[in-house]
Amino acid sequence: MNTTPTTRRRALGGTACALAFATVLTACGSEDDTTASSRAKGATPAAAVKDPLVAGFDGGLYILDGKSLKLSRTIELPGFNRLNPAGDEDHVVVSTDSGFRVLDAAGQRFTDITYKGSEPGHVVRHAGKTVLFTDGTGEVDVFDPADLGSGTKPKGRTYTSAEAHHGVAIELENGELLSTLGDKETRTGVLVLDKDNKEIARNEKCPGVHGEAAAKGEAIGVGCEDGILVYKDGEFTKVDAPDDYGRIGNQAGSDASPVLLGDYKTDAEAELERPTRVSLVDTEKKKLRLVDLGTSYSFRSLARGPEGEALVLGTDGKIHVIDPATGKIEKKIDAVGEWREPLDWQQPRPTLFVRDHTAYVSDPGEKALHAIDLDTGKKLTSVKLPKSTNELSGTVAGH
Repeated sequence: MNTTPTTRRRALGGTACALAFATVLTACGSEDDTTASSRAKGATPAAAVKDPLVAGFDGGLYILDGKSLKLSRTIELPGFNRLNPAGDEDHVVVSTDSGFRVLDAAGQRFTDITYKGSEPGHVVRHAGKTVLFTDGTGEVDVFDPADLGSGTKPKGRTYTSAEAHHGVAIELENGELLSTLGDKETRTGVLVLDKDNKEIARNEKCPGVHGEAAAKGEAIGVGCEDGILVYKDGEFTKVDAPDDYGRIGNQAGSDASPVLLGDYKTDAEAELERPTRVSLVDTEKKKLRLVDLGTSYSFRSLARGPEGEALVLGTDGKIHVIDPATGKIEKKIDAVGEWREPLDWQQPRPTLFVRDHTAYVSDPGEKALHAIDLDTGKKLTSVKLPKSTNELSGTVAGH
């Protein structure tokens, strides 16, 4: 699955506040991307939003208050844009057609910090560092998110893959850097570099390597088409899938659990497989367990709770809360109505984003966004938005 922005430009559609890109819509809380940057240099900034959320729509971004879900500002931005926490209390990384851009979500404006390059892909936060992987160039950029507050591009580590590919990288506490191996046609595994970018280990027994997650004890898992590859304490361990083709391409980890949550697909020829099983990989016991939810889900359905709970937003509209140690589905929380994953991965579908004890779930069919208390299962608040949203993220400090 490709997970980079497209250069495809889409019609913005019409709302009461939709004008030309060059127009600043202060009354509607909206502005175009270029004007947002100029505001950062001179004009009075908008009032800061506490614990902001950012939701992408066809033609731009919504910035919302994390508690009330009040729509605070709209930034127009063409193209298909992806969203990830930058790793601090204020910023979100936006993958755009031209590269990674840093959005000051709390201040409701783009900064001048950019990492240019074609096909910006995965953004990974771990051990106090944020790592960007640019698929079109194979470049890896590592920085401390605490340095984003200066408004200037942080000084950080860089590494360029031998060949450009759809990849991912993560830096460990000891300075080691794991980065995927591959080219535009195939991906085979990962290598490990020391803090001076010298290769110290590699494993190429992970066909179709995609995605990563970190578990308790800094066990790093990367997904393969036949299971998952785990790196811990300087050693690789392959945890095989029970099927010849058992693809784990998206994972979610937690510092509170040694178990990684992943998707699980078994049809290599499917145009779009809608699996009902998820994978739980115990990085200590090196065992893989499959859990059948009885409903399908998408790559935007996986998250972890504050105690390490495995969370999956199903197409039945419920958040399935799984005990990662036993695989037992402990409860199901009503979130949205029933939905079906679209064939085009860039088309909107309900998305799950979790911060602390709150689950945020988008409902593009209803142009809505909900905040749900994970402890009680009750909806805290909901909001209707002008347009259907796709990507959903927010600020998350610490990782």
